[in-house]
Amino acid sequence: MDSALVIGGTRFIGRHLVEELLAHEYDVTIFNRGNHENPFADDDRVDHVEGDRTNESALEAAAMTVDPDAVFDCVAYQPRDVRAATTIFADCDAYVYISSGAAYGREDIPKREDETPLEPCTADQATDDSQETYGNRKAEGDRAVFAAAEEGVNAMAVRPPIVYGPHDYTERLDFWIDRVNEYDRVIVPGDGTNVWHRVYVEDVASALRIVAERGESGEAYNVGDRRIVTLEEMVELIADALETSVDIVHAGPRELEAADLSLDDYVLYRDYPHVLSTAKLAALGWESTPLEEAMERSVADHLESDRDGSEHGPDRDAEERVLGILDTL
Repeated sequence: MDSALVIGGTRFIGRHLVEELLAHEYDVTIFNRGNHENPFADDDRVDHVEGDRTNESALEAAAMTVDPDAVFDCVAYQPRDVRAATTIFADCDAYVYISSGAAYGREDIPKREDETPLEPCTADQATDDSQETYGNRKAEGDRAVFAAAEEGVNAMAVRPPIVYGPHDYTERLDFWIDRVNEYDRVIVPGDGTNVWHRVYVEDVASALRIVAERGESGEAYNVGDRRIVTLEEMVELIADALETSVDIVHAGPRELEAADLSLDDYVLYRDYPHVLSTAKLAALGWESTPLEEAMERSVADHLESDRDGSEHGPDRDAEERVLGILDTL
């Protein structure tokens, strides 16, 4: 495959995907509405076609203009988007849909592509745009990929959990980097051992390319850090990347409640472990970035940005009240 169309391509996963494809000598075109700054505007290796991916006529025009070998769908948030794309790009060598680990409908440890059932999706959920139905819609998008494969389309899905790394506009990891960078004492909710599988964004990008090149039609592939760490271990990785140390303070429900806080007020906290098996993807030759290296790059990007992730966790004043309570125990 020599040419690629990236639907999206300018913000987070799509941005890293474009860089991954360029590094492997693809001719790349991005297709989006142009609502966000294009980091490739001055790069003559990347073409840009403007249009709304929810407009099938615009997507059809892009298909005729670009005629790509591979299509990477970074911004399909409703099942109808996937059904339209797999029809329009049916003759391409590969169509790869970014699904999500949230598509799984049972709390298996780990969640496996061919064993763990997917979330159901009602007609109302399929056209919703709220966070509550995100997993349902991604699961239905997967089923659209499988249906297209049965019709002869070389369509595949990649399922990441929480994605982190440079240019992450969600600011989820930024909350924790900011806490470690600004304070000597960092509250970690619970006992620090909770596990929510995460994945470095450059590894998602390489997974998408490898699946397009080597994956099997109608298959889904989990992607995630090959070494999984607890929330407390993640904080320690951040501290190491910042070349500092912090005093980690555990706070349970009772201590947090005294400051009108709860465990779920902290981003990246999950009561029950969320773990994806990545063996199927690794069998294609995919490898993940060492965690220390991934965190160093993430921290460096944070320090160069103005992101602090403050909307993803308690105000420090509330945390100080919790620390005061813990100091008296």
